[in-house]
Amino acid sequence: MNKSFEEIILTNLINNEKFCRKSLPHIKSEYFDNQEKAVYDLIVNFISKYNKLPTSNVLLIELQNSEYSNRSDVNEIYQTITNLEQADNSDEDWLLESTETWCKDRAVHNAVMESISIIDGKSPDKNEGIIPEILSKALSVTFDTAVGHDYIGDAESRFDFYNRDEEKLPFDLTMFNEITGGGLPNKTLNIILAGTGVGKSLAMCHLAADGISQGKNVLYITMEMAEERIAERIDANLFDVRIDQLDTLSRENFNSKIKKVSDKVKGQLIIKEYPTAGAHVGHFRALITELKMKKQFVPDVIFIDYLNICASSRIKGLSGGVNTYSLIKSIAEEVRGLAVECNVPIWSATQVTRSGFNNSDVDLTDTSESFGLPATADLMIALISNEQLEGMNQIMVKQLKNRYNDPSNNKRFVVGVDKSKMRLYDVADPTQDILDDSKIAGAQVGNSDAMHNIGKNVDFSGFKV
Repeated sequence: MNKSFEEIILTNLINNEKFCRKSLPHIKSEYFDNQEKAVYDLIVNFISKYNKLPTSNVLLIELQNSEYSNRSDVNEIYQTITNLEQADNSDEDWLLESTETWCKDRAVHNAVMESISIIDGKSPDKNEGIIPEILSKALSVTFDTAVGHDYIGDAESRFDFYNRDEEKLPFDLTMFNEITGGGLPNKTLNIILAGTGVGKSLAMCHLAADGISQGKNVLYITMEMAEERIAERIDANLFDVRIDQLDTLSRENFNSKIKKVSDKVKGQLIIKEYPTAGAHVGHFRALITELKMKKQFVPDVIFIDYLNICASSRIKGLSGGVNTYSLIKSIAEEVRGLAVECNVPIWSATQVTRSGFNNSDVDLTDTSESFGLPATADLMIALISNEQLEGMNQIMVKQLKNRYNDPSNNKRFVVGVDKSKMRLYDVADPTQDILDDSKIAGAQVGNSDAMHNIGKNVDFSGFKV
């Protein structure tokens, strides 16, 4: 008698230990129907309890002592188990590949049926917005055979890793490339720390405009400003037009500039607005899935403006003894997890504390609400300004944390800022030199030469962040 493929799988689960160990973690009970499902459950329960494969005779005894013995189809279950005694000599590679395909097909089938149930209102605890995620999970079913890095056995691949050029997202700003070793790696969380009005959103809008200018797909999630306001800032940057003059452009002139940007810029930009504290990474993940399905858009970099006003998918607000440290740390961990899952760098921002707002030299401790945020971030920079820097159209950048490079090198530097066009730009090297850490340290201990060098260029009093 010819066996069904389900019976071939069950036969090999009790007769082929190598196949069983490789495939069992990926096979789910819900992939089977009727008596095959009952037999699969008996096999899994035995292996979980005794850590070895059962024989068909053992399964028959287990059947008699299980809840399945009272089912109306117990005779069919008995016959299915008996058929497993017949050995199967299928090629192992074919068997594994075919089983993986079968699992994916069954997962998709179940996902489609569940989606129909949701649409028909038969699953009141679920809404239609979760359907893309259900289908995406089904399509991602795979047999991942990787079980970790073998220090000796995988030495060759490790050497190749050391000498492989890591994929990075470069900047159009020299000092940012300098401190990151050429750009941002994927799977990272990068944070801008600044006070109100200093330039957090300006910096992120500039970086977003730079991203699409490089041909990258950029997803900008805003929870503070309207989608149109973010687009307005990027228009000013890419049009090379003052932001306060955008509303004076004629429709013809505006469309002409959009055409020029479209011809020049090869990347795509999607801006999505959520209510303040009204969305978490679960919503962002669903958005990414929906964009992939509806627009064939897969982001290369994600901006979240900004992290402190996101919600957490694990902690429901400041209740039940939850403090801001735990809440913000949870959000940061979830956002960084999203970066790893999507294999992209993520930019976000945070506010300084009240005491840090007037601090002349901010530090990690000036991060508002939670020190858990800098503990999670890969790169954290502070933007610092005062009247003198504003008069020179410059802003100071200080490295607070850097996993890509030594943060003591170029710890402080300045970049040019054109707030009217929402743009950052490089400035001359001598400006960088006067912000060298050793000169600042010398000034703090009364070194007159260092004090003179700093005093004639930048006055550190009255800084704001």
